[in-house]
This record gives sequence, structure tokens and C-alpha cells, in this order.
Amino acid sequence: MSTTKELNRSLGLRLVVVVVIGNIIGSGVYKKVAPMAAELHSPGWVLICWALGGLITLFGALSNAEVAGLLADTGGEYAYYKRIYNRFFAFIYGWSLFTVIQTAGISSLAYVFAQSLHSIGPIPEVLPSLAQVSLGGVFFPFADLNVKLTAILLIVILTWINTRGLIAGTGLSTGILVLVFAGIFLIIFLGLSSPEADWSRSFDLKTTSNTAVTFSGVFAAMLSAFWAYQGWAAIGFVGGEIKDPHRNIPRGITIGVLTVILIYLLVNATYLAVLPIPALEEVYTAGNKIAAIEAVKSFWQTGGLFISVLILVTTLGCTNATILASCRTYFAMAREGLFFRKASSLNEAQVPANSLVFQCVWACILVLSGTFDQLTDMIIFAVFIYYGATTLGVFILRRKMPDAPRPYKVWGYPVVPAIMVLFCIALFFNTIIVRPREAGIGMILMLTGIPMYWWFMRNATKQNPSAE
Repeated sequence: MSTTKELNRSLGLRLVVVVVIGNIIGSGVYKKVAPMAAELHSPGWVLICWALGGLITLFGALSNAEVAGLLADTGGEYAYYKRIYNRFFAFIYGWSLFTVIQTAGISSLAYVFAQSLHSIGPIPEVLPSLAQVSLGGVFFPFADLNVKLTAILLIVILTWINTRGLIAGTGLSTGILVLVFAGIFLIIFLGLSSPEADWSRSFDLKTTSNTAVTFSGVFAAMLSAFWAYQGWAAIGFVGGEIKDPHRNIPRGITIGVLTVILIYLLVNATYLAVLPIPALEEVYTAGNKIAAIEAVKSFWQTGGLFISVLILVTTLGCTNATILASCRTYFAMAREGLFFRKASSLNEAQVPANSLVFQCVWACILVLSGTFDQLTDMIIFAVFIYYGATTLGVFILRRKMPDAPRPYKVWGYPVVPAIMVLFCIALFFNTIIVRPREAGIGMILMLTGIPMYWWFMRNATKQNPSAE
């Protein structure tokens, strides 16, 4: 093991932006336009919901950027919450990352990667006779076991790559991101220049069902968009490895989120220009189709393989970026005695390899536990609790530390952070109503942090009786 106790500050602004974008662009850009179309029945309103979801995400990102600029450190919100709230709340957040938010994100992305690989070349079935075996009728660990084992293999391989060093991990993310950008802009160019494209249709606010668009419909559609925007806050986890973090984290978050919003609006306008709403609704009803693949096939008959490979590369990149960033929080917790002690060590490459291993094991278990939709619904429910807590921290820190130097102050204060807090509260209760099972599972996993906090604190006291 390395005798060096501190992480290397090796990431400049360019790599900060790469990590931000790499953690966001995953499966949502290809899949979520279909459920949104089925909910709203109007292409114009689908684009509005992509814009609104991006706006709310930007409000959260701008609020987070002020906090990050003031308190930047390894662990992200875990480090921030100790200053804003207390050690217990910070631990519950870190434990939620481990049990639900980040590990389930890794699992769901790896799952889509495996599905895409299966669509290109069928993966042989594994133990099909056990597919209906369940745990309480909720979890079916052996269903689609061939896909799940492929996802697990991907997680293991990417974890190993990231144990070789931070530059190795970000280098892979940079190369993948270049390919993803090239592929997405090729879709936009070919799609909008094809004879099948009707650019005006993308902005048509009329519904095919001849019914009015409701507030609940808009809210439900935005939930789909939020999965596509999820992941931007992960840059805070590697705050201890960023050069001049108090400036580069706020700038990197802002540049990254604005870039993604622009890309999402362009590519979804393309989908809507080449596929009418009934066709997208059919994709959603089928369940086993991906909207992006059907859209590309409409103007490029042999483009199915291209888009399948692009989805493969995109989910590979996002899975890698999430694995790279997430384990740093558990490393920060372990150094304080609030996580498994072995996770506090660095290897020869000055990487928290043991923290990566703990993350890998639990993410693989989550792959076996459920489906893609179960995992993503749990993530969105859990993560918006903490988006709200961080945004509320803007108000608290302005009172606690009014004279502290702030490299960045959130635009539109106090209106912008207030809107974000209120939206997080609304989403929390809405998810409990419309997705009670996923909300319940997510809440139970997060609340297991209460006895674990007591256990870690007791062990820390035994090892250091003078510790408070």
C-alpha cells in the first residue's frame, strides 16, 4: 500500500467537465423520449419537459456550485453536510450513496450496456429454468441472468481499470465521450437533413389524443427526463483530486450541465422530427424497443447497428465515470471511521482501491436484485432528497458564513435555490404516491444507515477511546 495519505490533485477544468458530462450522458438520451411521448401525446410538450427538466437540473447545479466552491473537498456532499448540518446527516447521505444512489446507478447503466450488447449479438441464456424464482415476489435474481452476468462482468472490469489510477479512468472517459459526441451529432445531422424529417413537428403543441396536457402529466414526464440528467453532482466526490477546486468545480458543473441540456434538446428534437407521437407510443408499449434505434432506422435503414453500438459506448462511458467518482465518498468516510476501515487505504497508484472493491461488490448484488426501472426509480427518489438538502445549504451557509470568500454565488438568489427546494419536496411526495414500492425499498436501504452509524461510531470509539 502507498504510504501517501493524500490524493493527487491531477484534474484540471477540462477533465472536470469530462467527468461531469460523462456522469450524465448514459441511457436516458436514447430511451426516455418514448415514455414522455406516451405521457404527453404532444411533441412540443415533450421538448418543453426536456427543457424544464434541464432548467430544474441547472437550478440545482448552480446552487450546488456555490456550496462546492465554498467547501470543496473529497467526498462531495458528504464533506459539505458536515459543515452545513452535522456528522450524522452526512453519514446518512454517504450511506445512501453506497446502498442506493451511486451503486444502483452503476448497476442500471451496466444493465443497459448488457442489453445493448445482447441486441447486437445474442448472449446465451443462463439457468432459464430459474427465471421465475423470486424473493417475496419482488426480486427475481435469475431473470435475464445472461444479461445480468454480463453487466456484472462489466462492473468488475471497469473497477479494475480504475484501480490503476485516476488518469487512467479519466483517460478512458475522455476517449469514450469524444465517440459519444461524434455519434450523437451524426444522428442530429443525418436525421434533420433527411427527407423523412419534419422539423416543425418537433414544436407542435397539439396532442394526438385531443385532450389537454395536465400538470400531473408534465410532472410525470419530467421524472423521465431527470433520469437522463442525473449524475452531474458526482464531480464533488473527487474534489480532493481537482486543481483549484473552489473555482474549477463550479465552472465545470455549469459548463457540463449547459452542454448536456443543449445536446438533449437537439437530439430529442431530431427523434420527434422523424418519428410521430403514435410511433413513439408504440415503442413505449412494446417495452423491448429503444426510441433512438427506431428513430435512426426511419431515415437510415442500416443504422440500427450503428445506434446500438453508440448506446453500448455511451453506457460504457457513463458506467466508468460513475465508478470512478463514486468511491471517493466512501474513502472519505472510512478515513473518519464511518465506513469499513479497509476502504480508507490507497494503493500504489494513490487510488482508494478497497473502496472501489466494496462499491463493486454491492453494485453487482443490486444488478441481481431488480430490473432497470426498479433501480432508476429508487435512484431518483433518493437523490432528490439530497439535492434539496444541498440547495437548502445555500441559505444556511449564507447565514453561518456570511463573510466567507465565495468564488461563485448562485445566480438568481434567493429565487433560484428556493424553486429547487420546493421542487424537491414535491417530487419526494409524488414518488411516494405513484411509486410506493420503489420509494419504500429506497427508504429502507437509506435508513439502514441509522444502526450502521451507531456500529461504526462504537468501533471508532473502541479503537480511539479519546475520540468524541
